[in-house]
Amino acid sequence: MSVAAASSTFLGAVVAPQKNVSRSTVANKTVAIFSTEKLGKVAAASALSFALVASANAATVKLGSDGGALVFEPANITVAAGEKVTFVNNRGFPHNVVFDEDEVPAGIDADAISHIDLINGPGDEVSNVFDTPGTYGYYCEPHQGAGMVGKITVK
Repeated sequence: MSVAAASSTFLGAVVAPQKNVSRSTVANKTVAIFSTEKLGKVAAASALSFALVASANAATVKLGSDGGALVFEPANITVAAGEKVTFVNNRGFPHNVVFDEDEVPAGIDADAISHIDLINGPGDEVSNVFDTPGTYGYYCEPHQGAGMVGKITVK
């Protein structure tokens, strides 16, 4: 099939209404000709992969606001049991994430889920998967007095 007979162009790749992929050389440049059927399958698989990754990470909490305030942003979130919460170092560091032993569901070891070590680098992150429903209160040790506290509700 010639390039001129191709039905449309997608991001520089020529799309042809055929089932097999073939290659041709035009002016010393290799052009891949893809079937619309295969392109559709790739798009569907990519969308499904993105949806699975997005649902695995239920929430991202910034450590320090964009404006530099010593807060968790957002301070209060709700997630489903089994979902992951990622804490990302943003501004005003160092920070950490310490769960209050009096503000976690019964049977949960607050020390085991806490991230006591200080997080120093911008963009550094820690995460938790919360399997047990309930409310989890947490704080940043260096900035608790400034009001850097948060709450995760797991349903």
